[in-house]
Amino acid sequence: MVRQLVMVLGLLCGTAAAGWAGAASYQNPAPSDVPDSLVGFAFPPKDSALQSALDRVLAEPPFRRHVSGGQLSVVLVDLSTPGAITFAGVDENRMRYAASLSKIAIMLTVFEEIERGELEYTPELRSKLEGMIRKSENRTASQLIDLVGFETIAAVLRDPHYELYDRDRNGGLWVGKGYGGLGVWRRDPLHDISHGATARQVARFLVMLDAGQLVSPWASTEMKRIMGNPAIEHKFVLGLRGQSGLRIFRKSGTYRQWHADAAIVEHGAHRYVAVALLESTLWRGVLSTLIRRLDEVVVRGFPSSDGP
Repeated sequence: MVRQLVMVLGLLCGTAAAGWAGAASYQNPAPSDVPDSLVGFAFPPKDSALQSALDRVLAEPPFRRHVSGGQLSVVLVDLSTPGAITFAGVDENRMRYAASLSKIAIMLTVFEEIERGELEYTPELRSKLEGMIRKSENRTASQLIDLVGFETIAAVLRDPHYELYDRDRNGGLWVGKGYGGLGVWRRDPLHDISHGATARQVARFLVMLDAGQLVSPWASTEMKRIMGNPAIEHKFVLGLRGQSGLRIFRKSGTYRQWHADAAIVEHGAHRYVAVALLESTLWRGVLSTLIRRLDEVVVRGFPSSDGP
């Protein structure tokens, strides 16, 4: 109950966390511990109405062949109602190669090191983070890995405050190799994947980020801001392009047949998290079409599964 109350309070201030902090953005914050009541945050049980709506979407072409073939994992979390988390997912605990999507773990670790006083948050460091997230610069990602260390990244991901890599949940976020340099450090211990993710763990990352509960409210504000204004216009960004009253905070990843996208989307009075991990050579248009359909589910509403 205490844990749920903390999440409710965090979600109530989630939108406010994205506000501009002005010149103070480059000042290191005072240390502020994450409350112990956040340890092991988990989603509530799947909502039957939202799950039914997601299942109907994924039964449509071109999604159903990827779902039936075990190639697509999806999570949708509706955060539109203050204090409520409505969760649905399909194959959300399958560990997949996530390519550059896993760079969000590097960003989290950098802010952990800033919080601990090990790094100074300078304009140069912020510029590198923006390049890694918005433009997905591989060389910059490797520079930031070198700055904090693979061991530190792994420790943050397995920290019980976050549990973003959880053996009991089939893994999760993992960075065990550089991006264009540094070579392989250690592949994840369950699946031998160098840059990995499950849709559930990425969604947890984004929900906690939106609620101001990654590292500190200040750090969450900065990370969410960095994920805004994406420079690569494909997948989710392409699918939502041109819609009024919409903001997207995202990170994607692509390598060969692996394609991933994850975002916090604010659309008018609605706010939601969407994550999709796809392994297929027939991927073009799939994720951009998927995000349009998920947006329709949240914004237009989804009928009760108990209805006629």
